Amino acid sequence: MSRRGGGGRRPDSRRDQPTQARAPSFQRGGGGAAGPRGRGRQGHRGGAGRGSHSGSGAAPSSPHTASTSTEPAPSSPSVSASAPSSSSVSTLVEETEQKLTLAAPAAATLPPSSSRAVRLPVRPGFGTRGRKCVVRANHFMVQLAKRDIHHYDVSIDPEVTSQKINRQIISQLINLYRLTNLGERIPAYDGMKSIYTAGPLPFESKEFIITLPDSDPRPSSSASPGTERQFRVVIRLASQPYVYTLQKFIQVLDVVLRAAPSEKHTVVGRSFFSTDLGPMGQLGDGIEYWRGYFQSLRPTQFGLSLNIDVSASSFYKPILVTEFVQYYCSDLSRPLSDQVRLKVKKALKGIKVVLRHMGYNLSCKITGITSQPMSQVMFTCDNETRSVVQYFLEKHKIALQFTSLPALEAGTEERRIYLPMEMARENAYNEDTLVNREFGIQVVDGLTSVNARILPAPMLKYHETGQEASVNPDFGQWNMINKVFGLYVLGVQLNPLCLLKEKLLFVYTELFCVILVVQKMFNGGRVEVWTCMNFSTCLNQDVIGFCQRLVDMCNRKGMVFNRRPVIPISSYNPYQIEKALVDVHNKTTQPGKQLQLLIIILPDVRGSYGRIKRVCETELGIVSQCCQPKHASSRNMQYFENVALKINVKVGGRNTVLDDAVQKRIPLVTDRPTIIFGADVTHPQPGEDSSPSIVAVVASMDWPEVTKYRGLVSAQAHNEEIIQDLYKSIQDPQRGLVHGGMIRELLIAFKISTNRKPESIIFYRDGVSEGQFSQVLLHEMNAIRLACASLEEGYAPPVTFVVVQKRHHTRLFPAEHNRRDLTDRSGNILPGTVVDTQICHPTEFDFYLNSHAGIQGTSRPTHYHVLFDENRFTADGLQVLTNNLCYTYARCTRSVSIGLTLLPPAYYAHLAAFRARFYIEDETSAGGSTGGTRSTAEGSLAIRPLPVIKDNVKDRGALFGQYCYFGSSFKLDIKGRN
Repeated sequence: MSRRGGGGRRPDSRRDQPTQARAPSFQRGGGGAAGPRGRGRQGHRGGAGRGSHSGSGAAPSSPHTASTSTEPAPSSPSVSASAPSSSSVSTLVEETEQKLTLAAPAAATLPPSSSRAVRLPVRPGFGTRGRKCVVRANHFMVQLAKRDIHHYDVSIDPEVTSQKINRQIISQLINLYRLTNLGERIPAYDGMKSIYTAGPLPFESKEFIITLPDSDPRPSSSASPGTERQFRVVIRLASQPYVYTLQKFIQVLDVVLRAAPSEKHTVVGRSFFSTDLGPMGQLGDGIEYWRGYFQSLRPTQFGLSLNIDVSASSFYKPILVTEFVQYYCSDLSRPLSDQVRLKVKKALKGIKVVLRHMGYNLSCKITGITSQPMSQVMFTCDNETRSVVQYFLEKHKIALQFTSLPALEAGTEERRIYLPMEMARENAYNEDTLVNREFGIQVVDGLTSVNARILPAPMLKYHETGQEASVNPDFGQWNMINKVFGLYVLGVQLNPLCLLKEKLLFVYTELFCVILVVQKMFNGGRVEVWTCMNFSTCLNQDVIGFCQRLVDMCNRKGMVFNRRPVIPISSYNPYQIEKALVDVHNKTTQPGKQLQLLIIILPDVRGSYGRIKRVCETELGIVSQCCQPKHASSRNMQYFENVALKINVKVGGRNTVLDDAVQKRIPLVTDRPTIIFGADVTHPQPGEDSSPSIVAVVASMDWPEVTKYRGLVSAQAHNEEIIQDLYKSIQDPQRGLVHGGMIRELLIAFKISTNRKPESIIFYRDGVSEGQFSQVLLHEMNAIRLACASLEEGYAPPVTFVVVQKRHHTRLFPAEHNRRDLTDRSGNILPGTVVDTQICHPTEFDFYLNSHAGIQGTSRPTHYHVLFDENRFTADGLQVLTNNLCYTYARCTRSVSIGLTLLPPAYYAHLAAFRARFYIEDETSAGGSTGGTRSTAEGSLAIRPLPVIKDNVKDRGALFGQYCYFGSSFKLDIKGRN
């Protein structure tokens, strides 16, 4: 994938809003225009500064849209002169290539390019909105000396799958032959098939014999215990040279910087962990955590920087398997129950264990455990059937002690093996010989200072009847209670107070008339039929009081909430949850009346939430609000307010809206009907190899307020990141081509809700890594185009496609911790802090935004990367819009982002996907999935469909605290509308 931009910038600058398009009207039937890059609607759009093009032609390459090409990407344009950047990408590439050149045989030719390169939008300029400040980032600038880099292929025979062993082999080779055969060079090894040197080796191909002690615990080892093993290592000059791109240079330098820590520490992905890097901690159940750090070399506007972040990861304790099982079952003399056995199976699957009963170490990976006790497990060996217990007694003279435990399973299906259970500164880069002296790399000490801006918080709109119809959030949060307008005693006003504590409010309500400044919900919902179920044994006495306080809060906030439950509030057996829910459902189901809300106080023991939601939403059709017992027993009014906010949106209300949205002052959003999508894909936990990935797509259903969302979910293949169901079509013998898909259905829902069709689309896509940009863009943008074209011939609204990344490692810190105007109460950078210079991409349209207030630890900014932009956003336009949307989250009076939650459209999709996983989890798996796929007659895997959600729950939009139509597993219904 080309990462060097494409297309020049127009001199006529940017516009926040294009010319208004014609009035919308969906026409039934499909067909027509527009593939992924076709712009069937282009002929209807004009406007200054935006050339007019043929309706059937492809959109021209511009700085604002991604394009595909079979030709090499042109040289990247220089960064704007107004940018505080020290170098453009072209300068960066040129300077890097001058210092590091990749050598190859003169006769070699470059491989032909068979894949289309994707050129992402060029940055439209830099933002100017907001108050300027300086922050520090965990990026360390890298300085390079001139070196001539050579690439060599490495083969090791016999082949070794462990990178740790590979590194030991090459390390031994370097120790033995550095001063002789290697010409005093120190190669950098990637642990697999490549080494790099800062200059040529004295040969083009050479064979070495390396001997290591037989510490390799591989089952395939043919060496006798205690002997040495020999390896044949061949090093030859790479036959194909590296393409001269910045990304390839970075890859080489990354290998160099990772070489030393890879030998010293345990490598997990791009992170290093060790017990030497900090104190360990216990997580329970035989698991502990180690401290470590992440490192990655990145191109920035400053040049190359090394991004380093502290991290921690869980590791299994080095204990006997039987000791590990005792964390789940203390009595190993009896067979495990099915529930415990499934827990142990899930915990051990994929883990490597070392066998020691043969006089030497033998490593095996656990693939499962047997359903029978070990004493009953039989297998065939030498044409004789025997038990595992009998085999170990006869073969190894070992009398197994825990014969009631299941046996561990290893090996393959064809050759099953049964085993008994009883058996950053630290790096000093500049002092590293390979990094500093050999390759001439220096890493600057100290965090990088970065220019930033603090965007203003948006004005929020509440109901006009409240004593504060608008509020301006402070430090990314605001409160709808605790503000005293005046204090009266017998009608006489006393001095106003700034704050009245909740305890005083309860103690003195009979003596004083307290007038609170209360913001009322923008649209309060109505609840007439409700009741409460208590599954907690700790809250029997105060359940009624809890419900009264909650109802009072809902009414104070502007809802119409009946104070009398439809049936008496009662406590129920926490071990008979499903029976109790069915009984209450039957008692509250009356002709012409249906239970609108069921308040549930969860059991004291965790683990029942998913089951309750599955039963309520897919079997009974009940809108529910679950509360933790420890919170329900408190009198914290902030908690009651947050629950009231959730309840209001679950019954169709709306808590707050952006004042600029009501006044239609948001460019490219409120000046024409705009739909905002959020999409996410969640994958199963490691070890759940048969469970499907869950896709969720939500979309705004109100305009111009953009606060209500509907969504759809579907299951797709295990660990598949590309969303498959955005657009689907089938050929029906009677009706012809039938269209469907998540995008299409949500576009139709928007039209029904607003009576307007979207004239602009903004698509926030969560969970995409940089290596997936081109694949996601090509497939998912194509699906959006096809979905639009299926609704009306020539319908192709402009699309802005933005990737939302939360799993990155850039952290921003205040440059001056003692300045209250630059830090929040937790010592973090202020909400609204945005960075689009210096540490961002040299040419592409990306930025970091910290939109939330920190609560604990270091606030993590969200990274936004624009992959496609036909709406031609300015930097300020997209940054301000994204920041403002973070204040529309329905669940609490707090702006949201990573570390707490996420940009609301993306976070609602995130919540929807996780909720859907509750629906496919088997109850006997103790919270783990036993498989969302099933085998077909042909032996392939088919995705198990998600259960259907009851209509009244979908219509209420009451699934997870925001207005969201929650569809079931997507499928085309040829009997319905197309």
